[in-house]
Amino acid sequence: MQQIIYFFQKFKYFLFFLLLEIIALSLTFNNLDFHRSKFVNSANNLTGGFYSQYSNISDFFNLRTENKRLSEENTYLKNLLAKKSYLDSLKELEFTVIDSSKFKQKYSYTAAKIINNNYSKQFNFLTVNKGQKDGISKEMAAFNSKGIIGITENTSTNYTRIQSILNRDSRINARLKNTNYFGTLSWDGKDYKTVQLYDIPRQAPLKIGDTIETDGKSTIFPEGILIGTISKINNGNTADNKVDVTLFNDMSNLGYIYIVKNFDKIEIKNLENNE
Repeated sequence: MQQIIYFFQKFKYFLFFLLLEIIALSLTFNNLDFHRSKFVNSANNLTGGFYSQYSNISDFFNLRTENKRLSEENTYLKNLLAKKSYLDSLKELEFTVIDSSKFKQKYSYTAAKIINNNYSKQFNFLTVNKGQKDGISKEMAAFNSKGIIGITENTSTNYTRIQSILNRDSRINARLKNTNYFGTLSWDGKDYKTVQLYDIPRQAPLKIGDTIETDGKSTIFPEGILIGTISKINNGNTADNKVDVTLFNDMSNLGYIYIVKNFDKIEIKNLENNE
């Protein structure tokens, strides 16, 4: 209490001056329209800036929740589009004698979050937070909005390990976009931004900057999922015609992905393995 009294005694003239200033400003703003409007505008700018900064900070901390929501919404839309394609195929067949019950949705999509990611080794893997209870099994495609990620390699009840495209054992069918020229995509273990496309025919009209995508000839990846662009063409005397492909994905910065199930995979595999 003694300290408070001492404070007022020490600064009594300043505090008195401050009180008079507040009274003067209050009278000015209350009686003069011009000054009042200026004060209101300044106050609005100040509080508006504060709320804007608060909103930006709040949005930053809500990014994780928002990303999860968007991922789930995109998964829903992808499944909806897959069902629409199926229904459209039925409409095209409605005037024929073909049994429409034999036609079904080919793919389904599950959103998953990457909880562990390796990209600096020779044999890289990722782990996601979805597993067998979510319908995930081996040899299912993993990708995001920018392109392919890899192929599911092992599953448990709640988690799945994915063989990254940055794995020396990875082999994925890929083609030159808008053509039927295809080859085998693999990784030489050097640059995590670049993979290699082998065995593409020498007559393929390859150019720097051309887009490479999945060709849909396997039972794992749907057709047309983006991979990257051609950054180097290594023409040689052999038929392999190796091409360097710069990935669309930054494999060192991944969050939510999609895992794709092909409903026809088992039937196709059984047919191909039946001799």
